[in-house]
Amino acid sequence: MKAQDYKISAEKFVFRKTDGTLHDNKLETKPVSYLQDALHRFSRNKGSILAAIIIGLLVLFAIFGPMLTPYSVAYEDLDYAYALPKIRFFYDNGIHFWDGGKDMVQSEAYYNEYLAIQIETRRPVFIGDVEKVEEKYMGKTRLRYSFRLDTYNSAGVKFEKLTDAEYKAVQAYQDRTGIQVIMPITDPNQRPETVQDKKNPNIWYKTKVGGGNKSEIVLDDNGDFINIYKLDDGTDSYTSKVYWEGDEKQYSYGIFRGDTWEVRLDCRAYYAYYHSEVLKDGITEPLHIFGADAYGRDIFARLASGARFSFILAVVVSTVNLFVGAVYGAIEGYYGGKIDIVMERFVELLSSIPFMIVITLLKYHLEVSHMVVLFISFFLTGWTGMAARTRMQFYRFKNQEYVLVARTLGANDKRIMFKHIFPNAIGTLITGSVLVIPGVIFSETSLSYLNIIDLNSSNITSVGTLLAAGQNALQTHPHIILFPAVFISLLMLSFNLFGNGLRDAFNPSLRGTED
Repeated sequence: MKAQDYKISAEKFVFRKTDGTLHDNKLETKPVSYLQDALHRFSRNKGSILAAIIIGLLVLFAIFGPMLTPYSVAYEDLDYAYALPKIRFFYDNGIHFWDGGKDMVQSEAYYNEYLAIQIETRRPVFIGDVEKVEEKYMGKTRLRYSFRLDTYNSAGVKFEKLTDAEYKAVQAYQDRTGIQVIMPITDPNQRPETVQDKKNPNIWYKTKVGGGNKSEIVLDDNGDFINIYKLDDGTDSYTSKVYWEGDEKQYSYGIFRGDTWEVRLDCRAYYAYYHSEVLKDGITEPLHIFGADAYGRDIFARLASGARFSFILAVVVSTVNLFVGAVYGAIEGYYGGKIDIVMERFVELLSSIPFMIVITLLKYHLEVSHMVVLFISFFLTGWTGMAARTRMQFYRFKNQEYVLVARTLGANDKRIMFKHIFPNAIGTLITGSVLVIPGVIFSETSLSYLNIIDLNSSNITSVGTLLAAGQNALQTHPHIILFPAVFISLLMLSFNLFGNGLRDAFNPSLRGTED
């Protein structure tokens, strides 16, 4: 169609102004910076926002977690080994969840052992009611007991050896507070299973040998336990004045063994005495929010400390790698040519060395802590990826028109590199730096889990160490591995979603693509 065939009316034509200089129309909205635009795009990604919130909560847990628990990383108490997670609110309100209890179905013999602990210590070993259950077994009907066991009060009583000064200090505490700590000691001569007496301090009642050489409880005519407390032999020059209610007999509360006293201590009462009178740390009762491990160590305190160490290590490694890699890659990409060839060969040489070989060699040839070995290993091999990413961005932008203009106007190399080119590459570099953090944490966790790196000391631990400790008790006490596993899983998943959101925000052209 020819131009003259268009039928356009004259009023549709508007002559440009001829009475002055032309200007663009004034912007009706405020200008938006690059970072503001990226933040706006990031905020529209709901998955990334949720991931950022979760990461923030995990970081807060790592920072403030060790401050919120009275226990330290080095704390341990074998009396409460494998104690289950407990929150006081659930326990006080009878909610059978996170109350330190464990549902069990046991025979009458096991039930009586726990009942004996409850009678002697006068603390509830059973949470809630106890039900009798009849079940069929090998064609016969047998009686079973269903109950929820308090994993804290069921510790009962323990054997302990005290010096004369310690022995009298505990008795003075008893007299002052009216709280019985030292329990009457049993007499193994009144029953044939003397070896079992020495192994089980909770046996204070009369037993007999039953079928299969198993001990059976001997009850009196009323169906009650028969105590076999050892009568006082006069060797105790200072007998505590705290007795069982209604007891008229005087019993021995300790057996003198030359320079020490052998006693039976109420675990819970001695715990309160030791923390208030000896340690003076303000702990009044055993309470582990995430439970305790095989050594009675608080999982909450150890996980928070391990998480703090992981975050600090990852952030330091990421920052150092970003600085070194950005400077190295900028020089490579900007100058190119022979400089790039020589520098790139050095990068390839470092990149070709397996990380496991680096950490193994450093571990066995450097007389430094494993924390220093970890940092050096991550640094030696980690900055090369950042350098390659920066080099690629500089090759992409160094021949753009605005760079040629800056060079024409007399800008030096340093100004062009870090004033004009580097800001355009910052989005990619920030995304890469953020994604280095979960990679470092996961690698450090894997190394400590496999015991290649040992970070288990008196004042620090690792998430991987906690995972390794929980693996041995996975079937019987899964709570030991549960919380570290949840932490590392949430961290990895959240950083993955968060990294995708950052990538889309700083480079919209890559939205929806995979790295």
